[in-house]
Amino acid sequence: MHELSIAMSIVDMAQEEAARRKVYIEAVHLELGALSGVVKEALLFSYEVACGGTPLEGSRLVVKEVPIEVYCPACQMPKTLKSMQLFCCPDCGTQTPEVIHGKELTITALELKQ
Repeated sequence: MHELSIAMSIVDMAQEEAARRKVYIEAVHLELGALSGVVKEALLFSYEVACGGTPLEGSRLVVKEVPIEVYCPACQMPKTLKSMQLFCCPDCGTQTPEVIHGKELTITALELKQ
């Protein structure tokens, strides 16, 4: 389960930032792409485990799921895929290998305790 090592890295990064700013973290916000290879539920569980005994214990991991968005060469515009099994434009059926979004695993914000 690589989600635990990812969660531990998230906690480490958040702790470093909290120490640098001399603040407490209430929540860590994360964008998680459908193609990231990370299972959201496993990451949420792992985050709680990784926070145990740290200054982040009791904080939340807020995950925004990012759908797969590709560029359709025929329509010449971005399209959101309905399935990760079929990389074809949902409107015209053209194969769409250029991924614009969906690989994200990015910390986007930290909520600080008042």
